[in-house]
Amino acid sequence: MTTTVPRRAPARPRVSLRDRALKLAEFVTTPLLPTDYLDLIDPLRSGADLRGRIEAVLPETRDAATIVIRPGRGWKGHTPGQYIRIGIDVNGVRQWRAYSLTSHLGRTDGCIAITVKAIPGGKVSNHLVHRTAPGTIVQLDQAVGEFTLPAERPTRVLFVTAGSGITPVMGMLRNHDELTDVVLVHSAPTSDDVVFGAELRQMAAAGRIRLVEQHTDSAGMLDAAAIAALVPDLHERATWACGPVGMLEGLEAHWATAGLADRLHTERFRPTVLVTGEGGRVSFTKNGTTLEADGATPILDAAEEAGVLMPSGCRMGICFGCVLPLREGAVRDLRNGEITTAAPGDGVLIQTCVSAAAGACDIDH
Repeated sequence: MTTTVPRRAPARPRVSLRDRALKLAEFVTTPLLPTDYLDLIDPLRSGADLRGRIEAVLPETRDAATIVIRPGRGWKGHTPGQYIRIGIDVNGVRQWRAYSLTSHLGRTDGCIAITVKAIPGGKVSNHLVHRTAPGTIVQLDQAVGEFTLPAERPTRVLFVTAGSGITPVMGMLRNHDELTDVVLVHSAPTSDDVVFGAELRQMAAAGRIRLVEQHTDSAGMLDAAAIAALVPDLHERATWACGPVGMLEGLEAHWATAGLADRLHTERFRPTVLVTGEGGRVSFTKNGTTLEADGATPILDAAEEAGVLMPSGCRMGICFGCVLPLREGAVRDLRNGEITTAAPGDGVLIQTCVSAAAGACDIDH
């Protein structure tokens, strides 16, 4: 006698009540998803794209302000001297820029801060300094950058800064009380233009730093010879410098001549545009965007103007963060007029912050 064992129906996958509710919510809210509504209710929640909410805009000088930001729950923290990229909508277009973190690591409110100097014609810097209101939600990247102090702190330190180059250094000064022999040489047009001027002078009065201010409207530009006269023992100090390219090139030459190039750490601002060309069509192969760019506008700026998210640390002085492969076409180096070409598929690396279209070109991005 044969006994037939009834076959069991395959087990149905277990679906949690939460998953069912989300499925139902997706059906009801289409074309928006439930996560879109969660973003509206709690934009800083865990699991969402990293965002921040601007809590305050604190004036520093007539054209600089500290932006206090409450980061989302995915924020991983930072090392003093690092920077973040911030994405903010300006006239309906998402713009990304990089700024140094200037806040104390131990803030009890959990906020971070960047300090922005509005530059003439700067779309994002002027918006942040003069037109941004508390409550604004911004996009954030995690902190990056190598312009930081080593784990084994140097016993004698020299900081050389100009203009907004003070911002990463202020991040270090606020968080490294263990530094006991610090000289800061800072250049700005006038006393009133020194970002963090009152705080730096207070640090100097308390003996934490020796502060040397160079006011260029009355004393001229800062160069290596002037710094050597102001800081006679500079060759005995580990040095961090941030500011315009001309100043940094002078410092690098001076330190190299003295055989101390390894004791100088620099961060550059963007190079000056000297040569322009004819322009052309720029295509971004992965993004799918195509735009027309003139021969005087860096590909980085043209792309950001069109809403393309570009890698860059240039405005903070972080060199080579904007490098991308040129797959095909030609670009012109705006510093010297040199043309770089690529045959289909070549992938020649170019700096988008100093390269403009010299005819049609395809960028691998």
